[in-house]
Amino acid sequence: MTADAPASAPSGLQTQWRRFASFLGRHTRGLTIANIFTQGGIIVTGGAVRLTGSGLGCSTWPQCEPGEFTPQFHDATSLHPFIEFGNRTLTFVLLVVAVALAIGVWNTRRDLRWWGILPLAGVFGQAILGGVTVLTGLNPVAVAPHFLLSAGLVWQAVWLALAYRNAPRRDGRCIKKPMLVSTFLLVVLLFLGTLTTGAGPHSGDADATERLGLDPALIARAHAMSVWAFIIVLAYIVYRVRRDRSAGERDEVRKAWMVLVIVTLLQGAIGYVQYFTGLPEIIVGMHLAGAAILTAAHSAAHYLLRRQKVAA
Repeated sequence: MTADAPASAPSGLQTQWRRFASFLGRHTRGLTIANIFTQGGIIVTGGAVRLTGSGLGCSTWPQCEPGEFTPQFHDATSLHPFIEFGNRTLTFVLLVVAVALAIGVWNTRRDLRWWGILPLAGVFGQAILGGVTVLTGLNPVAVAPHFLLSAGLVWQAVWLALAYRNAPRRDGRCIKKPMLVSTFLLVVLLFLGTLTTGAGPHSGDADATERLGLDPALIARAHAMSVWAFIIVLAYIVYRVRRDRSAGERDEVRKAWMVLVIVTLLQGAIGYVQYFTGLPEIIVGMHLAGAAILTAAHSAAHYLLRRQKVAA
């Protein structure tokens, strides 16, 4: 007697989906790296939009112009719509990476499933904030959360990449509290940095004149003080790590704080240069890129410098 085919036999579509999910699972580690670069890239391209005065290159959202999703080239067209559209296009690339990452993590690491979905949720949050930013005429109150969410997603992207590959953490005594203080100070200095930008001359569009009603010099000094506080706490963390003779010799952990120290000092130097040279666009752009790199370096240090948990 011939047995009938099982009723639950997978269809062709299900088979293709399983193959696709399996493919993503084999490349999830690479996707975590791609997520870092695309999340950081949004900060850089967003800075380019602002510093070239292209913030309203597309006058509406989600369309570029009423009835048109892409900029239309004609004799009177400037580069501004294409710069703004390029930033929006990178958001689409980020969406593709985030979807692939969510699927890959969901099928390979049960313990990180919800963390794998967070970048995807962040993309939708960024799209909404980006729309609010355009529709409010680049109001600095709307621009600041747009940047801060990007910075938070960069921090989470690095953490996820290290957690996914089970990067070894340090041995030795706990330095949890100093690391938490440094994280708090990172948030403060990034927040004050957005206020400094919001009170400064780079509105993102030649016709957008609304700025925060703050004294630019005063808020810049407050931002600088938060950076110095961050450096002091970082120096204490380095001191604690170096004198902890009970800790193992882990090169990756040593690289983490070395990179963070170098990036912090360079970022601080760029900040002073831009302030005393009148905020030239190229230096301000370097400072924005440095903010993304500093956030990534801090996330790596925060993950790797936390004490390795010993299995019971």
